[in-house]
Amino acid sequence: MVGMIIGSIGVGLLLLAFVLNLRRAIAESSPTYLLMNLCGAGMAAVYAFMTGSVPFVVLEAVWAVAALVRLLSGNKKAPA
Repeated sequence: MVGMIIGSIGVGLLLLAFVLNLRRAIAESSPTYLLMNLCGAGMAAVYAFMTGSVPFVVLEAVWAVAALVRLLSGNKKAPA
């Protein structure tokens, strides 16, 4: 039951970040968006691990690490 709550909150954060970005309420480079993705993907990875779903553990862990790297790197733009 605890796992289901963790997973649901995690996926909810990911979906909320996505919808807010689509509505242009937050930018995909904003710390808020990146933190929502980091926490949401991390929580979803924990749930996937708890259920033994290895492919989704990998997906969510990579998603969380990507958000963390982007968050720590600041708003540096890639060279054109």
